[in-house]
Amino acid sequence: MHLVLLGAWTVLWFAVVEPHGGFSWHYLRTGGELIYQGTAGDGTGGLNLYAHHPELQMGPLSFLTAGLFNPFPEATGQFLAAALMSLLGLAIVVLAGRSAAHHFLGTGTNHQRLQQRVLIAGLAFIPMWIEVAVRFGHLDDVLALFFTALAVRAVTRGSPALTGAFLALAMDSKPTALAFLPLLLALPRRQWLRAGLWCAGLVALAWLPFFVGDPQSFAAAKFAIPNHPASALRWLGVGDPETPGWDRPAQAALGLTLGATAVWRGRWAAVVLLGANARIVLDPSVYTYYTASVLLGTLLWDVIGQRRLVPWWSWLGLLTLYGSVFAVPDDSARGLIRLAFVAVSTAYVLLWPVRERGRRGRGRRRPPAHGDEGPATSLGTGATPSAEPPAGR
Repeated sequence: MHLVLLGAWTVLWFAVVEPHGGFSWHYLRTGGELIYQGTAGDGTGGLNLYAHHPELQMGPLSFLTAGLFNPFPEATGQFLAAALMSLLGLAIVVLAGRSAAHHFLGTGTNHQRLQQRVLIAGLAFIPMWIEVAVRFGHLDDVLALFFTALAVRAVTRGSPALTGAFLALAMDSKPTALAFLPLLLALPRRQWLRAGLWCAGLVALAWLPFFVGDPQSFAAAKFAIPNHPASALRWLGVGDPETPGWDRPAQAALGLTLGATAVWRGRWAAVVLLGANARIVLDPSVYTYYTASVLLGTLLWDVIGQRRLVPWWSWLGLLTLYGSVFAVPDDSARGLIRLAFVAVSTAYVLLWPVRERGRRGRGRRRPPAHGDEGPATSLGTGATPSAEPPAGR
């Protein structure tokens, strides 16, 4: 019944948003056409894609996937892609629930309460997922977050190869997924090397051909976007009209540092939230689909990182980051709200005491114990801005 409710909630939001969706899908369609050109065409596609189109900030896996919809008429392809991306959002909620169920095996967790927690958090997550998947059509974000959810599932199952592979696929879909790399550290120390090799190998396999084939591909890393008045970056005193040169490296460094600190503190379930926080606090833009990565982070934290029945971080994230877009007209005030959410949520997940019961080790997966409450059930225990975002941002 929980899965039926979430499915109906997804269909409802899809039906409302889809007629006016696909805001940025043309970037994916263009990239999907170019990446399959090879040596054909005008020479700006294939391995030359990033050198000639630095505005296409998505990963190669996103373009390879988007190209699969190009044989269809444009409207049909966009609709089919939006439908598939919406289903992946529902799959993420299920993955989060099953990850939590496996993580809590042998701790006396009430699985019915866990189901309810996943349901309530999922109801907050789905609207933001439809924002990124349907309204904007950002397949790169969708794939990156989906593979990250699979990586979390692999962590709870103690699989280093799958954890490294899924994190690599996330980065192959969107480079900003680099901030989620500390999930590797949530594995037992003896598995770090294996997981890291899988991750590095698949990242190199996807990206190196472009940089070797055309060294000008590095130009894509310098692509800049306007520094919006509502960004948290403005509140931090950065008044540059567009992306400062240090900004993206700082985003990655902050996300990796916060994620590693979370694992060290035994709160590995907060890695995705902290990586997403690092992005929105230092990003010069404020597109609403950015919030989807934050809501994945709050979903994972609410169902794995703590035991409260009401997953209030998911709803707090939805109301403050998305609700403020419609309720707060002042750009500067919205920027302050974004900064406040990042500061408070980061401090909470890293410093607030979290009740641990029946746990072994800090941030590590426990082996399944006999006599737990039972296997996972079907749910895992079983105003859009008027300006169009640059591609991939």
